[in-house]
Amino acid sequence: MKAVTKTSRSHGAAYRSADVPVINRDELLIRVTAASINPGDLAIYNSSAPDFSPAQLPFIFGQEFCGEVVEIGSLAKGFEKGDFVSVESHIFCGVCGQCRNDQRHICQNLRVIGRDTQGGLAEYAAVPARCSWKHTDDSLKDIGAVMGPFGSSVHAVLAEDIVGRTVLISGCAPQGLFAAGIAKAGGAKRVVALDASSYRRKLALKMGADAAIDSSGSDCLSKITKTCGSEGVDAVIEMSGGAKAVSLGLKALRPGGRFVAFGLPVTNLSLDYAGDIVRRGIRLEGVAGREIFRSWYKMESLLKSGAVDPRPAITHTFPMKDFKKAFALINSKEKNCGKIILKP
Repeated sequence: MKAVTKTSRSHGAAYRSADVPVINRDELLIRVTAASINPGDLAIYNSSAPDFSPAQLPFIFGQEFCGEVVEIGSLAKGFEKGDFVSVESHIFCGVCGQCRNDQRHICQNLRVIGRDTQGGLAEYAAVPARCSWKHTDDSLKDIGAVMGPFGSSVHAVLAEDIVGRTVLISGCAPQGLFAAGIAKAGGAKRVVALDASSYRRKLALKMGADAAIDSSGSDCLSKITKTCGSEGVDAVIEMSGGAKAVSLGLKALRPGGRFVAFGLPVTNLSLDYAGDIVRRGIRLEGVAGREIFRSWYKMESLLKSGAVDPRPAITHTFPMKDFKKAFALINSKEKNCGKIILKP
């Protein structure tokens, strides 16, 4: 098969031949039909984050993908050849305290497909059966590769009731774009998107945001206040991880509001812990991935009902062999893209 492969610790990757994976007894062999690029893939491609550096080379990365079941391990129950599945990238152990308390997404022994094991930027991929979401029909087949990231946004936004609330989405990369649509579908009174890219602000409006504000402007906080009210926003969904964005989000939040920390900072942040959080009664919630598989049921319902359509956030599709064009687009200063799909 052909696969996007990390062959050195330097920037970039290669499109090269690789052996089709040999599956274990609890795994499925998936013929990949589509994959999408996520921040973890970008970090591996750019060799920019030690936490996302593969232990061994050559390494096939790619965390978000879908495809057709072509081979089934002897212990993998509930699947048939030809089933269409989306992949849950978090491999949970099933026996630790978190797994036994319905918190598989923060399993103590967590491994991630495409980071800790060979991934899905390839023609075929081996996937644990327990990490495979079987679709009951073909209605979501064209967006099967974005089910994972969409589910993370579902978890971030809907972990708490937002009906009648004002919501600030900080960062309009694909996860933030999904979050804007989900917040609107979840009954938010007003959804405000925040990003420096005019291209992505327009996408946020297409996804359902009521307003989109340039985060690079010096009067950003006053614009948020003018849009959402002087008391501050009820919930901030922080998707960027930027130090300035985190500080701005906390200042924009009303006392007693909810701050969802999703974006990963490049460096450690400095916060006014007492002034911005403790004395103002802020509820701070860290979100790592999505609840397995509670978030999947929620997102399937949202998608099949038509309450949210993630397609406006999917802006480009490339043949997998042209992966360098896709990564160059994401790395560009202009950020004139949303979610990018690669197809073998």
